[in-house]
Parts: sequence; structure tokens; C-alpha cells
Amino acid sequence: MTENASPRDTLRDYIDAHFDEQVLTLAELVRCPSDNPPGDCAPHAELTARLLEAMGFTVERHEVPAEFAATHGMRSVTNLIVRERFGDGPVVALNAHGDVVPPGAGWSVDPYGGEVRDGWLYGRGAAVSKSDFTTYAFAMRALKHLAASGTPLAGSVELHLTYDEETGGMTGPGWILSKGLSKPDFVLSAAFSHHVVVAHNGCLHLEVVVRGTSAHAARPDTGHDAIEAAATLLPALYRYRDSLAGRPSRTPGITHPTMVVGLIDGGINTNVVSDVLSLRIDRRIVPEESPEAVEAELREVIESACRPLPGISVEIRQVLLARPFAPAPGADEFAALVCREASEVMGKPVTPIGVPLYTDARLYSEAGIPTVMYGAGPESLLEANGHRADERVPLDELRKATRVVANTLHRLLAR
Repeated sequence: MTENASPRDTLRDYIDAHFDEQVLTLAELVRCPSDNPPGDCAPHAELTARLLEAMGFTVERHEVPAEFAATHGMRSVTNLIVRERFGDGPVVALNAHGDVVPPGAGWSVDPYGGEVRDGWLYGRGAAVSKSDFTTYAFAMRALKHLAASGTPLAGSVELHLTYDEETGGMTGPGWILSKGLSKPDFVLSAAFSHHVVVAHNGCLHLEVVVRGTSAHAARPDTGHDAIEAAATLLPALYRYRDSLAGRPSRTPGITHPTMVVGLIDGGINTNVVSDVLSLRIDRRIVPEESPEAVEAELREVIESACRPLPGISVEIRQVLLARPFAPAPGADEFAALVCREASEVMGKPVTPIGVPLYTDARLYSEAGIPTVMYGAGPESLLEANGHRADERVPLDELRKATRVVANTLHRLLAR
């Protein structure tokens, strides 16, 4: 630390001096696929562990048993934990996920290229949320440098890098917390740079199987058509969806509950009356709603639509239930701290909001840990092309978010 340099100056200078390395690290993380599905993410975890070890970190690899991973839709999961202890004091965990949705079509660049263009780094996972692997790791490096330069710190910082956010988080943060691998006092989870996220929607996925009786297309009267039954079920679902607009959320940034029928599969052959059709429903749950009541209501909509149909039965299975993220005790003060630090670095007011997504942050908050979401990214998910072609992260925000996280860690751990 140069003479008379403040801790913030030291953190900023270290981050600036290593920023090219940070960008190269993010590009390398993007170039290694970690699509979920199929959820075979252990190879990416090993790459990440080697990169962190090359930075001087000690990396714990926590492999999730294959059977447990499979029950949650994953092929392989290795969670990574890095712990840096500076003395007695609070434990602050930084959580980001490395699994990503498949790239899909429509890209103007290689989705696994990590290409930098006009100040943005492109690629699947560039924004959601491999960027925050580097935001958090390089903020921790800067904090280690600050401590080595003579600034006293008290407490610990942990990295929690996990790989199943896209399928619910139970083999990631859920596993870490349930096995007692970490007991943090605060958690900062991946998000974007222009707001501090303090609440988000929950999500319910239901699989609905409509069953009838197959028959030859020459004698359709001898069967019961599952596809025809869906012609009754789908309008009922969409009427229910439209009614959700009349239930506004009180959480800033969240409008109202939503519902989507995302998958449909059915039929045997062109000349056969279908005896089965399946569909999957995504119902977003606003923070004010009870997940149990939402599921009961949606089940009744489905059963009521199918009940009058002769020869038709319906089976409903819960695939996923992610509860809404709401502040735990102590989270308001933590959020206010992050807002202050972000506002100073970003040069504009950074305020708390809710978002209509669902993330792993909820799992820490459900455990009673003050949790907020902040990381690298543009103003909105749409600007980042999250889950769409040409996903990207602005490098200026990557640098600034790293400074915000480092400054926040210093505030929490300063003696």
C-alpha cells in the first residue's frame, strides 16, 4: 500500500491492475460449456478450481453423490468453497452459479467464444453468472492484498461456487447448507450492478399427464382423445393466467404472478387417437403469495377442466418448488450498506428492488441468513440478453461491481 493511500484506493488500484487478467479468466470460464440441462457440470467446476488455485486460493471440492444429483435433474455436481480467514469476526459468503441454460439459436458470435466486442464480453453465462465468479474472486484477491499491506481485518470471506441454479439449487447451496459445510453471517449472491436485489419471485413447475384411450383413426369413436382433452384444458389454464394480472405485487420491481405452459408432448402416430399428452407449467409466485396455496389453486384449475371429460383422467406431479426470496432479519441493514457502496462507485443512486426471477439467494434467506443480490451486469436482464442469444456483460460494470464487492467486504470486516 502506497503511503497515505486509503483502503478504498488500495482496493481500486489492485482491481485495476489485475482487470485484464479478470477478463481473460471470465473468457476461459465461458469457453467451457456447463449447460443445464443436461447438467454435467463437474468438468467446469474442475476448470474453475484450477484457475482459483493458480491465483493462490485453497479450493475445497465437494462432490455431490450421483444418486442425489440425479433426483434433482443433474448428471454431475461439484460445489467449490474457498475460505479466507482474516481473524475473528463475521463470515461473509459470496455465491454465484456456473450452470447455464443451453445456448439455443440466433447467435451472432460463438456462444462459447468469450469474445470481447465494443466493451462487452459475449457468451453463454457471461452475465448469468460466470461473470460473478470473477467479480467475487477478484474482490477477494484485492481484500487479501489489502490485509497483506497492513490493513487490519476481522472475519472471513467464503466463495460458494455452485452448479444447479437452473434446476432449483438443492444440490448447490441447498447441499452446502444442509450438510453444514458453511454457516455464513451474510451472503452476497449474483445479480447485476445498477440495483441491489432484496426480493424475488418463487417458482412452481408442475407436470400434467392427460390420459385417454387409444383407437384407430378410422374409428375415433372407440377411443378417448387426450389431445382433444388438452383443447379444453389449455383454455382453462390461459384464462387462469390472464386472471393473475389482477393480483399486483407490493414489491417494487415485481408486477404480478405469471404462468406459462412451456412444454407439450403427445401422440402416437398420425393415424392413432392419442391416449396420452403431457405438459409442463411454470407458475411464478410473488413474495406475498403462499406457495402451498398457489399449488392447490393451480391443481384445482387443471382437475376442474378435465373432470367433466368422459374417459379422461389427469395426473399432476410437482417437478420444482422454489419459494420466493424475502429479506431475513438483518438483511435491510446489509442491503443499505451495499446500496451505499454501489451508489458511490457507480456514480448514481443504486436502490433496492425485487425481480421476477428465482435464484439460489432464497435458500440462504430461508436459512435465516441476511442475504442480498449484487454483482456484474447492465441495467436489465434484457440488456444482458440473459437466457437469449448473444448473452453479454459490459466490462465497465464488471470492473465497477468488483470494486463495490471489495469495498463492501472491507466495511463488513474492518476492525
